[in-house]
Amino acid sequence: MITDLGFLQPVTRMKVVVTFMRMNTPPATPALTLPDGWMLEDDVHLSVSQYRSLHFGVGRQCCWWMRQALSDKALGQLLATAPIKIGLLREHGHIRGFYELNLTDPQNVNLAYFGLLPEAIGQGVGRAFLDGVLRRAWATQPRTVRVNTCTADHPRALPLYQQMGFAVIRRVEEEWDVPDRLGLDIPAHLRG
Repeated sequence: MITDLGFLQPVTRMKVVVTFMRMNTPPATPALTLPDGWMLEDDVHLSVSQYRSLHFGVGRQCCWWMRQALSDKALGQLLATAPIKIGLLREHGHIRGFYELNLTDPQNVNLAYFGLLPEAIGQGVGRAFLDGVLRRAWATQPRTVRVNTCTADHPRALPLYQQMGFAVIRRVEEEWDVPDRLGLDIPAHLRG
């Protein structure tokens, strides 16, 4: 149980290994292209409900919960004032994924969120999507670009980040109390 505004709420304990990664140089290869009809849309401003829906759609299967646990007021404040850039992956106008760059430390840009909606997984766009996002991150001229992934994320996330030039900095075991009210299906192997 954890408290939320003084009230106890049921939680499920989740154990994960978080892998912190860093990229020290921009991509040296030619830019990858998305298939015809696919495009990246940058600097998108989303309402709280739009953000929640997209974040949940992309992150539900990977147990993304921390932003979902925020109140509408707190999430709205974050979206309005945090130094973040949000972008979308679209296929013929339809949203298929999103990314979020955290620019709190301009010298060390953090790829805070990156992922595809379930219907876009397996369409052969993930690598080109990530390549485009990384080039946008490097366009801000940081010293490094960082990302972390965990054992709840898609099993291809860690190898893809490594193939794209990220190196592992460290791994940390963490335990999270995920509020049951979020309705996430936490896999048995991750339950604490």
